Amino acid sequence: MTVSVKEVAQHAGVSVGTVSNVLNHPERVSEAARRKVTDAIRDLGFVRNDAARQLRAGRSTTLGLVVLDVRNPFFTDVALGAEDAAAAAGLSVLLGNSDENPERESTYLDLFEEQRVFGVLISPVGDVGPRLQRLRERGTPAVLVDRVSADETTSSVSVDDVEGGRVAVEHLIAQGRRRIAYVGGPFAIRQVTDRLEGAQRAIDASPDAALEVLTTHGLTVLEGRRIGEQLAARPAGRRPDAVFAANDLLAMGLLQALVMQGRVRVPDDVALIGFDDIDFTTAAVVPISSVRQPSRLIGETAVKLLLAEGEDPAVDRQRIEFTPELVARASTGAAADD
Repeated sequence: MTVSVKEVAQHAGVSVGTVSNVLNHPERVSEAARRKVTDAIRDLGFVRNDAARQLRAGRSTTLGLVVLDVRNPFFTDVALGAEDAAAAAGLSVLLGNSDENPERESTYLDLFEEQRVFGVLISPVGDVGPRLQRLRERGTPAVLVDRVSADETTSSVSVDDVEGGRVAVEHLIAQGRRRIAYVGGPFAIRQVTDRLEGAQRAIDASPDAALEVLTTHGLTVLEGRRIGEQLAARPAGRRPDAVFAANDLLAMGLLQALVMQGRVRVPDDVALIGFDDIDFTTAAVVPISSVRQPSRLIGETAVKLLLAEGEDPAVDRQRIEFTPELVARASTGAAADD
């Protein structure tokens, strides 16, 4: 049963105002009164209602973060960066995992709106522009993470995914690979589409190279393994000689399927490169080449933009786009460059 401030006051033999001062302005209360109130709080098991207090003050000390897949270490690092920047500003982070599901994403946005959070950071599944505009009209700022705003009405922090896709495939071509497969999906996720666009640009610039697109239902290890098993089952002459995976989780699944049965050698038969440069890529049985994103910096920067908009809703919207970095490892037959 919830204990009220009034009950604490009665138990301590002081006024409700004295209890309030002990909770919010202890310097205004005598040592004897503070001791009575703290003893009553301990005896009754009172827990203050911070949500109600924040509503009365008109300002929340929490912000909401929605990511595509909390199982992906890239988003874990983004969240850690956001948490560090939020803590420095006296805020805490509520994390929501959309699991690449638009309905689940909408549920989290509803929750954050009901909680009247300070602001919202989101790596969206699809177009959330109208929804974020509604939040903004109600005084809640929002920033896109790992995504660029289509109409520039929302600040964003991301990596140039088109450039990242181009760099990845150019690297494969430079290693002498010409039959290249792109593995990724669903294509409702903008990053998947942009990375494919970059891959296609690299292919178009190399007349003797070809690109095959293999669609996945998600950006997971299991989906990578499923596609890898299909490739391993093909005759050697019908396999690609290189694979660009839309993220490192897919690349890890592909590697498992390709090498486990010993029928395909990586990188001798098939070179492999992923995207994100999560920590696990270096620990794989064949260290996986990847395109690095500054994940923590993305989270930190997004919070800073959110704080700026929270202080001044009219502040100019910013589009911050980091340049991705190629990290070559054994899976593409290149020298490691960590």
